[in-house]
Formats: sequence, structure tokens, C-alpha cells
Amino acid sequence: MGNRRKIRFTLTELMIYNASLEVRDFDRVMVGQGLPIVACNMAKAFHAPNALLMTEAGLVDINPYRSPLHIADPTCLKGFSYACDLVDIFTTVLNRGYIDVCFLGVGQVDRYGNLNSTVVGDYKNPRMRMMGAGGATDFAVYSKRIILTMRGGKFVDKLDYFTTPGWLDGYDSKKKAGLPETGPELLISTKAVFRFPPPERELTLVSLHPKVKLEDVAKDIPWKLKTAKEVAVTPPPTPEAIYFVRGFDPTLSAGRKLGLMLAMQATAKRMQEKQKPQASASPSGLEPKKGG
Repeated sequence: MGNRRKIRFTLTELMIYNASLEVRDFDRVMVGQGLPIVACNMAKAFHAPNALLMTEAGLVDINPYRSPLHIADPTCLKGFSYACDLVDIFTTVLNRGYIDVCFLGVGQVDRYGNLNSTVVGDYKNPRMRMMGAGGATDFAVYSKRIILTMRGGKFVDKLDYFTTPGWLDGYDSKKKAGLPETGPELLISTKAVFRFPPPERELTLVSLHPKVKLEDVAKDIPWKLKTAKEVAVTPPPTPEAIYFVRGFDPTLSAGRKLGLMLAMQATAKRMQEKQKPQASASPSGLEPKKGG
């Protein structure tokens, strides 16, 4: 056992593993496709078997056998307890306080975890238009804990568009605004892990991914970065976690560039096979007897 071979892991696998650790047993979790659904299923497989996963489309207590392509993917029907519509998810589940954890992606984020997923640049003449709020605003307000995943987003001092509230201006600003006093608990980026500790609720660095230096993170943040008293190294995924990700969603595990390359190679191979001449066959589909 002491000579157990170390397995190389990808950045995505590291992010998924650490996101999964935020899911507790018996949590009711709102998940979307991509990294969150893999992290939540990993949590159920290893340390939170009683976590209840649901999608915005209304599928409750799902146990998909692979990563769904969208929130209403039929793969989510495996093991699900019941289905309702989108309105029920918001009015009878989320707005009544039944969601413990929700995962949200990051387009732009400021120091207090407020998000922009609408436009980059001027709203009327944007440089890029993003996917928009969807249900993120409601989930961020009414979920008890929010986990942010940031694979291609950006830290900004001022959002180009205020889509989703985090901790507003920090401290007790959410209470003063008449909103539930909940918000982002954790942000996992491609370089580090951050938390939003009370009372300030300001983005605070707690761990650096392996081989990442503090200056690598600080240069991406346009304000003086707060750090924990002791900045740790982000825990690497266990071999079991790595194998889980590669079995559940191998394309995500490989990363976008490698996944795209493998998909292109597979497409080229299929096209080559279609261009090969087909062997002739008898009308009956049987080979004629020789010498007869």
C-alpha cells in the first residue's frame, strides 16, 4: 500500500473534487449541468449519500448515470423521486427555504460575490452578451449556501451589469436591503479557493492550487486581496475521485481543449469510415458457397 502509484489529475478534476466537499449529507441541492452536477454526484457517491439533488426544470432526487446535457436531460430520470414544473420549483421549493446549497457559475464577480452574467461592456452596445440571469437571482437570494465556480470568468472592481446579488456591500447590507442574510460561501477558480467570512463578507483567499503562487492570483484581482492567516494548498483529488470523474463525464475531465480535440478526432475517424468502399453482399445477405 505504501507504494501506491500517484495519478496525475487535471485542473477540472481538482475543482470538482473540492466543490464536492461542500455538499453535506442530507443537503437539498439545486444543480445545473457541467461541473456542479459531477461534483454533487461525487458527493453522493463518497460522503453525502443522502443528499437530494434537483434541477431547475423540476426533476427531484435525481441520480443520473452520466453528466446531463441540460437541466431536463432524460438521463436525470434515473432514480428520480418525482417531477414538477419550473414554477413549482421556484414557488413551493426554493422560495419556501428548502434549498440548502446551490451552485452558480461566474462571468464577472466583485469583492462581495455579486455577479454579472448578462453583458460585458455597455448594456446597449456590449462587447459580449452572456447567458443572462435565468434562475440565478432567485437561487442566490433564497438558497442557504451558494458555491461559485469560476472557470473562465473575471474579477472586477465594478460589475458591467448587476445580475445576481452576493453580499451586496458586505457586512449587514443584505439585512438592510430586506433580503435573506445568505450568500456565497465559497468560490473555486482555476487558481485558488476563496471564502466570504463574516462580518465583512469580502472575498478572502484560503488556498492556492498546487504550483500556483500568491502573486499569480493577486494579479487577476483589481483590489488589495484579503488572505486567510494561513493560506493552505488546495487538497488534490483522491484516486477514487479521479476515477469517478473520468467515468461519469470523461469529456469534462479531459478539459475543454483536449475534449474538443478528441471529439474532432472521433468525427474525422467516422467520416473516414463512411468513405471506405462497402463490400458487396449477396441479396440474401449470405456469402455464396465456394465450388458449388
